[in-house]
Amino acid sequence: MLDPNVRRVLDGTSIAHLATVLPDGSPHTTPVYVGAHGDRIVFFTGPGMRKARNLRRDPRCALSIAPVDNPFQPVVIRGRVVEWLDGDAAWEIVDRLAMKYTGTPYPRGDERIVAVIEPERQSVGVG
Repeated sequence: MLDPNVRRVLDGTSIAHLATVLPDGSPHTTPVYVGAHGDRIVFFTGPGMRKARNLRRDPRCALSIAPVDNPFQPVVIRGRVVEWLDGDAAWEIVDRLAMKYTGTPYPRGDERIVAVIEPERQSVGVG
């Protein structure tokens, strides 16, 4: 279950930084649009992007979010990708996230997939 304070941040427009594991074991980070999807967390990417390739090989990940309204109360989530969505199911989420962040649907032309993260640890604030 998502902590209500974590959900509040996920429902806002703060950019998350996603950390994944490269094949050599080193970390890889990238900014992503993020949101809640039930009690899970979603972001989208291209199927051939480094983060997608990393997560298909090793589903462990972490998200770090500095809320726009209080960046000194960061949200950190650790979990794993438990599902990948494509097609219409993915585009529904892609457009929802794009509308939240940009006010317009995501442009078509490039294939997009959605990663669904099951959170295993959630924390709010430094500590």
